[in-house]
Amino acid sequence: MSFQSFSSSSSPSSYKLSQVVVLTGASSGIGRATALGFAGEGADLVLAAREREALDVVAAECSAAGARVLVQPTDVTDAAAVKRLADAALERFGQIDVWINNVGVGAIGLFDKTPMDAHRRVVEANLLGHMNGAHAVLPHFRARGCGTLINMISLGGWVASPYAAAYSASKFGLRGFSEALRAELAEVPGVHVCDVYPTFVDTPGVTHGANYSGHRLTPPPGLLDPRRVAKVMLSLSRRPRSSTYIGLGARSGILAHALAPNLMGRLMMRLTEYSLDRAEPRPQTDGNLFAPSRGHATDGGFLATRPDHRAAAAAGVVATALGAVALAGWWALRRRRVVR
Repeated sequence: MSFQSFSSSSSPSSYKLSQVVVLTGASSGIGRATALGFAGEGADLVLAAREREALDVVAAECSAAGARVLVQPTDVTDAAAVKRLADAALERFGQIDVWINNVGVGAIGLFDKTPMDAHRRVVEANLLGHMNGAHAVLPHFRARGCGTLINMISLGGWVASPYAAAYSASKFGLRGFSEALRAELAEVPGVHVCDVYPTFVDTPGVTHGANYSGHRLTPPPGLLDPRRVAKVMLSLSRRPRSSTYIGLGARSGILAHALAPNLMGRLMMRLTEYSLDRAEPRPQTDGNLFAPSRGHATDGGFLATRPDHRAAAAAGVVATALGAVALAGWWALRRRRVVR
């Protein structure tokens, strides 16, 4: 398995793509940024999301950039609808070169205070939605002997998130799903399964998601620009890699979790509660779990109100790295005590 961290200094090469790209979750956030990125590179695009109106806005911008675009409203939790998405792409363009599973939703709240219907919906969208996409496109990739499947996972696939138990379950499961697919496809070297693990990204997802915490949600410092994540997608379409981590603190957070997962979980819980206790009250909402999000913005607007986010991010990664070292020392001492 290969691993690469993507830095902001990386940039796509100057040549144009001649690929057919299917992109789910294309109406806003990372999906919209990715659609526009591929459009600027000359790719043919099949854009999917639940809201046609938002998709049409993104498609118009992609067409203005010179791309040929097919809009296909799709709920990824519906396996038959995802199969129709693949069929429509093949009917229009004759092939699929890259399939990007980008849909992701969340429900914030204590596990037993959050409705089970919400938990189920998160798993259906984040895990089964990705599985539906893979199931629809892999027969085509196998028949051609080539193709790239990109699964948007997030750092949440390695580090559990208190107050987002179903999200953690879906992302941990998705990481295992991708690993299993890579093993199954090892004898088809032209077919690639790529995982993308960004830290927190400044998208509308924070305000669009379900919130059962009773408080206003604010993402932590060190947010990523969604366009940076889009550049990773472009890079993977040319040079597939198994796993790509994006954002300061990603690797150190994974290391800290590997060394002391329970302690890491308790620290995350305390940080989450500290933030919520100081946040303004908000009514509970199902957000975009059961209905499409309204709007087609790329950004969540948090970076614009945090001019010092880079400094905060740097401080955060240093703190995380020091925490990882401290956890490593604690774990080593604990093992010595147990052995003696």
